[in-house]
Amino acid sequence: MPRIPVVTADQAGPVTRVLYRVVARRYGAVPEPFAVTAHHPKLMRAYGVFEVLAERASTVLPTSVRELAVYRVAVRLGCSWCIDFGTMLQQHDGLDIDRLKAIDDYAESPLYTRPERLALAYADAMTDTPIAVTDEQVAELEREFGRAGVVELSLQIGLENMRGRSNAALGIVDQGFTSGDACRVELGEVRPEGTAGA
Repeated sequence: MPRIPVVTADQAGPVTRVLYRVVARRYGAVPEPFAVTAHHPKLMRAYGVFEVLAERASTVLPTSVRELAVYRVAVRLGCSWCIDFGTMLQQHDGLDIDRLKAIDDYAESPLYTRPERLALAYADAMTDTPIAVTDEQVAELEREFGRAGVVELSLQIGLENMRGRSNAALGIVDQGFTSGDACRVELGEVRPEGTAGA
């Protein structure tokens, strides 16, 4: 149970109910962070637009590199919601989620490519407190991914740090996106027929 309760579909205004239907159709359930953020509808809409635009614009890096870096941040921060949701997204992208079990050993594991290892190390350095990124590390990433790739990677890692830290502060935990139980939160009519739910 999050520290701030979700806004249920019955409590939500008409625009929020429409948005709930849209995200439920896409993910099988309304993501709990979205339903908690609905207490501030203007911010929820602004953040939602930012997420969609950032996702659509992130096309420079290989999907596996980007998604693994984001997943690594979730693991480092201990955000169970982000881990659950991120695993589902990787499944939908056709990525090998079995290798996520070896994420803590990425530096030595043969399951990860050199570009993936570089991105994972950068995710670690950006998530450290204080941030431990070096000039040499960024130069190596630029040689591998180009400047646009480094910018994309930095933004995605930073975004996941924001998500994970916000979710942890608000007490938002996994919803069961990867277990088939798409959502433990009752949001009434927002689940389209045939999708997983509580």
